[in-house]
Amino acid sequence: MKLDDFDFDLPEELIAVRPAYPRGASRLLVAGADWIEDRAVADICDHLRPGDRLVLNNTKVIPARLSGLRRRDSAQGPVEARIEVTLLEPGQGGEWLALARPARKLKLGERVEFGAGLSAEVLAREGGEVRLRFSAEGAAFDAALEQVGAMPLPPYIAARRAADEADREDYQTVFAKHAGAVAAPTASLHFDAAMLARIEAMGVGLTEVTLHVGAGTFLPVTVDDVTTHRMHAERGEVSAQAAEEINATKAAGGRIIPVGTTALRLIESAAEAKGRIAPWQGETDIFIYPGFEFALTDALMTNFHLPKSTLMMLVSALMGQSRVMEIYRHAIEARYRFFSYGDSSLLLPGE
Repeated sequence: MKLDDFDFDLPEELIAVRPAYPRGASRLLVAGADWIEDRAVADICDHLRPGDRLVLNNTKVIPARLSGLRRRDSAQGPVEARIEVTLLEPGQGGEWLALARPARKLKLGERVEFGAGLSAEVLAREGGEVRLRFSAEGAAFDAALEQVGAMPLPPYIAARRAADEADREDYQTVFAKHAGAVAAPTASLHFDAAMLARIEAMGVGLTEVTLHVGAGTFLPVTVDDVTTHRMHAERGEVSAQAAEEINATKAAGGRIIPVGTTALRLIESAAEAKGRIAPWQGETDIFIYPGFEFALTDALMTNFHLPKSTLMMLVSALMGQSRVMEIYRHAIEARYRFFSYGDSSLLLPGE
C-alpha cells in the first residue's frame, strides 16, 4: 500500500472553519457496501436499531495553545521574542511536552511568561518539541490555563482564523468529562443532549470511553509505504462498566458503532478476542489500515478526513479503499463540508 492510494483532490472552499448551528444541523452521508444516502445528522435514528450501542469518547479538550514572551539580555540590551506553545502530553511535577514555535529561539533554562502568573522553564528541546516545567500544577495550573489558553484548533482551521470564545463551546462535546485532549473527537460534536435522549429512547445504548486525543492526529504521514508508519501514543481508558456494556451488546446481536475514529481505535486496542473487550487503561499507538481485522466495530460515525492521513487509512480498512474513494467523490460532488467542523458520515460495511 502506497501513500498515494489514499490521496484525493479537495476544493479548499469545502473545508469548514465554523460548525453548523445548532448541533445536529450538519449533513450526514450514510453509506453501505453499494449505496449512499444524503441525510442530516438529525436523521441518524433512521439508521439505528434497538439493541445497537454507540460508543462515545468523553475526553475533554484543554485550552492547550499558549502565547508567551521569552525575555533575554543581549549586548544591545533586553530583547524579547513571542513564543507560541501547544501542549502535547503532561508529565510529573508540572512538566509538559509541547510544540513550540519558533523553538530555535529557546535555550535550556530560559523562562517563557504566559500571563496570569503562569510561566515555564525550558528543560529540553529537540526539533520543534520542548519539555517545559510550569510554575503551577494541579488546580492552579488548570485555572491559569483557562485564563490564558486558547482552544487548539486544527492547523487547517488555525491557518484561516484565530481561535475565539465561540470555539470554547463549539470545539467541545456536550458529554466531555475528563480533561486531557488537545484535539476534539469531532464526530461527537454533532450531538446535543436532546438528540442523545432520542437515541436512548429508541433502545440504543450509549457507552462512554476515554481517549485523550493528541496533536499527533494531525501529523502527516511521511513514508511512502504506509505499513511502516508509526503512530504517536495516546492515553486512554475503557472502564469495567464500558466493557460489560459492549460485551452484552455483542452477545445479544446488537451493533457496536463508535462515534469517531478515536473511540474506534480505543475499543479495538482493548479487544481481547473477536467480539469481546476487556477493561483497559494505558497508552495505545494502534495503527489501523486495510487488512486490519476488526474485533468489535460493526459501523462507524465519522467526519471526513484529510487526504493521505492515517484516518483515511482507517476508514479504508473498514469499508475498502476503492469504496471509500467512491464515497469521497460523492461527498465532494455533493458539496459536503470537510474536516473537524464539517459534516459527518455513517459507514455501514456489509449493509
